[in-house]
Amino acid sequence: GLIFYDTKVTVMNRVLNATVQRTADHAAPEITLDPLEIVGGEIRSSENSYFCQAARQLSCVPSSQLCVKLASGGDPTYAFNIRFTGEEVHGTSGSFRHFLWQVCKELQSSSLSLLLLCPSSAVNKNKGKYILTPSPITYAEEQLFHFFGQLLGIAIRADVPLPLDLLPSFWKTLVGEPLDPDVDLQEADILTYNYVKKFENINDETELEALCAEIASQHLATESPDCPNKPCCKFTYLTMTGEEVELCPRGRHIPVGWENKDVYATAIRSLRMRELQTPECMTAVRAGLGSIIPLQLLTTLTPLEMELRTCGLPYINLEFLKAHTMYQVGLMETDQHIEFFWSALEMFTQEELCKFIKFACNQERIPFTCPCKDGGPDTAHVPPYPMKIAPPDGAAGM
Repeated sequence: GLIFYDTKVTVMNRVLNATVQRTADHAAPEITLDPLEIVGGEIRSSENSYFCQAARQLSCVPSSQLCVKLASGGDPTYAFNIRFTGEEVHGTSGSFRHFLWQVCKELQSSSLSLLLLCPSSAVNKNKGKYILTPSPITYAEEQLFHFFGQLLGIAIRADVPLPLDLLPSFWKTLVGEPLDPDVDLQEADILTYNYVKKFENINDETELEALCAEIASQHLATESPDCPNKPCCKFTYLTMTGEEVELCPRGRHIPVGWENKDVYATAIRSLRMRELQTPECMTAVRAGLGSIIPLQLLTTLTPLEMELRTCGLPYINLEFLKAHTMYQVGLMETDQHIEFFWSALEMFTQEELCKFIKFACNQERIPFTCPCKDGGPDTAHVPPYPMKIAPPDGAAGM
């Protein structure tokens, strides 16, 4: 926290360029994706998704071949080339950026099960934010999490921000920062947070009985074995994926009473914190990320800085975009129709600007920082590589 973000990025970029493993005399790996597997934007099976198609093909490619120099200039080097079946595309940048955009859509949809919409979304808190799905994983799922980690590293080297909306708890765990049992639980699952707080703040047995009656009305409690008409809670709770689990051995047979209510609340909190940390899944993600970039770099970054470096900002800074736009064939920023163009963009909503960036640059977000600093002398790196404005092709007036 004592080092400026720009300084960290400068050091990070130097390290990334010093750890390049695929040299210019090695051809880039190439994968072939079949767009017909996704008809009408719907994925009939996760196996057909771009994510899984790419994961299968790249599993045979040594990770060293994906460690390329930082993308720069108008024709950057990317980790791999993409060919779409039945389509003739000139250049590699557009296909690569479209691929990253598409897999982010897949990851944040029901077609893949790697990410889970955080429970707080159900009550409009952190709406649209995701976490790693907290459940035991198979070997095949472990490989997919590994590939997900590789994609994070590949996007960092390509400097193409991923349009992923992940909770801060993901980035905290990724960089090795401990989670806050209050703040992170409230962000991820505010209903459980409030539920736990109710038990922690009870002052007497009458309040406990009233709380159990309230929970019973929501079908979350059962009757006490000692008093058949008296509702009580048991040492069980629902996981984030909706499965009822015991909070301790024989938890289904242990009622919650005045003497153990705090133990019950602590057990629920511990369950949620384990789910947010998802050790098995995160280990696979970190292993994938570490095969592309040195994990030691993460020790200098805060969770927010790691998110900014990987995903950029979820909104478009027009001044930043304007400073990194190239004009071709005699066009100038002071031309009247160019000024009209920027005036029109200033009236766009953020949603419309994201759609415009997707149309113009095949990505929804632009990098957060750039070495050329608002159009300075170092223009070797011009995100989004770059946006170019040129006269129309053909005869004048057509």
